[in-house]
Amino acid sequence: MAPRILLCGDPLGRLNQLFKRVQSVSKSAGPFDALICVGQFFPDAPEVLDEFLDYVEGRAQVPIPTYFTGDYGVSAPKILSATSKKAENQGFKMDGLVVSHNLFWLRGSGKFTLHGLSVAYLSGRESSDGQFGKYSQDDVDALRALADDSGVVDLFLTNEWPAGVTNRAAESGIPADVSDSSCCDFNVSDLVKEVKPRYHIAGSMGVFYAREPYLNVDSSHVTRFLGLAQVGNKNKQKFLHALSPTPTSTMSPSDLSAKPPNTTLCPYTLPEAAAESKKRSNDSDSDSQYWRYDVSKRQKNGSEGEKLCFKFVCSGSCPRGESCHFQHNAEAREQCRRGVCLDLIIKGKCEKGPECSYKHEFQDLSVQRKPRSENANRSKECWFCLSSPSVESHLIVSVGESFYCALPKGSLVDDHILIIPIEHLPNTLVLSPEGESELNRYQNGLRNCYKSQGNDAVFFELVSKRVSHANLQVVPVPSSRARLLPNIFSLAAEKLGFKLVTKKFSDSSEGRKYLKKEYDAALGLFYVELPDGTVLSHTLEENEVFPAQFGREVLAGLLKIPDRADWRNCKISQEEEAKLAEEFKKQFQEFDPCQ
Repeated sequence: MAPRILLCGDPLGRLNQLFKRVQSVSKSAGPFDALICVGQFFPDAPEVLDEFLDYVEGRAQVPIPTYFTGDYGVSAPKILSATSKKAENQGFKMDGLVVSHNLFWLRGSGKFTLHGLSVAYLSGRESSDGQFGKYSQDDVDALRALADDSGVVDLFLTNEWPAGVTNRAAESGIPADVSDSSCCDFNVSDLVKEVKPRYHIAGSMGVFYAREPYLNVDSSHVTRFLGLAQVGNKNKQKFLHALSPTPTSTMSPSDLSAKPPNTTLCPYTLPEAAAESKKRSNDSDSDSQYWRYDVSKRQKNGSEGEKLCFKFVCSGSCPRGESCHFQHNAEAREQCRRGVCLDLIIKGKCEKGPECSYKHEFQDLSVQRKPRSENANRSKECWFCLSSPSVESHLIVSVGESFYCALPKGSLVDDHILIIPIEHLPNTLVLSPEGESELNRYQNGLRNCYKSQGNDAVFFELVSKRVSHANLQVVPVPSSRARLLPNIFSLAAEKLGFKLVTKKFSDSSEGRKYLKKEYDAALGLFYVELPDGTVLSHTLEENEVFPAQFGREVLAGLLKIPDRADWRNCKISQEEEAKLAEEFKKQFQEFDPCQ
């Protein structure tokens, strides 16, 4: 049976009126599985705040699972800041952060499955004040990467209408009030052309508009746009709409490609629309990825009117080299390496407020970093030491001179492997040349083993004082999905408040040499080695508590097995573990460098 979904325009905090209407419609035409709200969710005036807080704080019950994207309005920063810190909201979550019972915030951008429907979303607006209610270019880019994934998106949610949506539409059906394009967004137009959803739902315009279906370029199915009015609007415009779409995954090709008689051509492919899109793309893509802010008022780093190269400050290099028009400032780069807020470095101020986890004072660069300290203490109770009585030998699948390979407890997938140094070392970045050589042979062996099964290998490690014995994790991902890895990791990092530095190398040994240079024992490091030679890394700040399961959580999302993100949910009996280990030994035998 197809899911039954209610769609709503801007609630503006009027939740009593909204849920009263939802319950009325449910009695006559329900029940419904979920309510999705687009446009401004929070109050537009303080007078409505008490009513709104009743639902947020649990004094009133949200009657149906409710998802919202419009994370701006009165008290939004305070409420959403508290939401972000809840234990159940830690980690990489695209299916909504829990605000209260039955109330979920769709933050940034993402894609998830709701009752069988593929749902993609871009939360917030292109520009607004404060941390919340504003989407970033990273959100847009991540959504583009997710759109490249196989499968048709059933529902695409945005706050703003796409610019040009009324092109080629019947004039008789266009509301008079949509002539003002203040709530139209060219980014949304560009995205919807790429996402090609079956339904596109948006708010913020204040009117109801159900556009005729339109054709998509290079796709057989049509898209239906639905604009919804504000809750309690004076003109009695429709703000609640019921929808019961059959999930694409269960539709036949002929049903999916059906085209109603009133179908039009794509509204976003008119010459003037294409020219505007190209102009915006040229304006933004050529330079904005290298710098982001006019830093005429920037503190300390550069004279008036200069602009810092964003890529250089973040990563220490710039692909444009000497031809880059923006400043490659070594001092700014070092401030970034020492954990100073990027906004403070580049813009001169941070607008994120107390939620920003980075430093807001420039560091004294004359003070050298703490020297590396050696961790030679060996724990007799270490799970990973082969001489320890705690080691689970039935999980071991290969043993070499310096390393051994084993299945982890509660593996993410059956062929999830740990590469573990036999010596009690804190990480794999402090190896001898011989140890590094053997590690490289194990990595290549696992790459080839996975490749024979149509998969690619992803390696990741958390280097931290909390990790006493190193373990390099290796997870196979389908080769068809490997291209999504850089963006999905970057999106996850952004949602947790940090950035990953991206470097690409011609071979893995060069990547590991780079990581050894970046590693600082006093701070720690998280890194990922991707199949195409890309290395993603994040240097931990002093006293930073990095999510230990971050790499696993991201891959669980990519592989669409979010319930396996926590290893404790994946525990099996010792007999089952031993069976999996024996099966992997057979698969790995011809690739094992130590056989």
